[in-house]
Amino acid sequence: MEIVYEAEKAYRGGASGVKYLFRGPRIDWGVILFAPGEELGRHVHRQVEETFFFVEGAGGRITVAGQEHPIRAGMAVRIEPGEIHNIINDTAAPLKAVFIKSSYNPTDKVDV
Repeated sequence: MEIVYEAEKAYRGGASGVKYLFRGPRIDWGVILFAPGEELGRHVHRQVEETFFFVEGAGGRITVAGQEHPIRAGMAVRIEPGEIHNIINDTAAPLKAVFIKSSYNPTDKVDV
């Protein structure tokens, strides 16, 4: 068993960005905070499935395989391997999501 507290972990970008809570051995998961104007960046995973669950914020948009969808809290999105995706916070408020990537493969991401 392993226990972590989100408040004790740091965002990769300082005040925002990715915050891993668990890395491996079978899944990656954590939270990601998008400040106003931030985006994830278009990328694809060759073998990893990625899921996002939006817990805070409204507005912004997620693009998956060329289809754009508005984001609102309570929305969950599962992304298959090979689907190019991006999240854009084009609102004036923060946007926060939980993410899960399975299976654990930290070298699987390809920026496009």
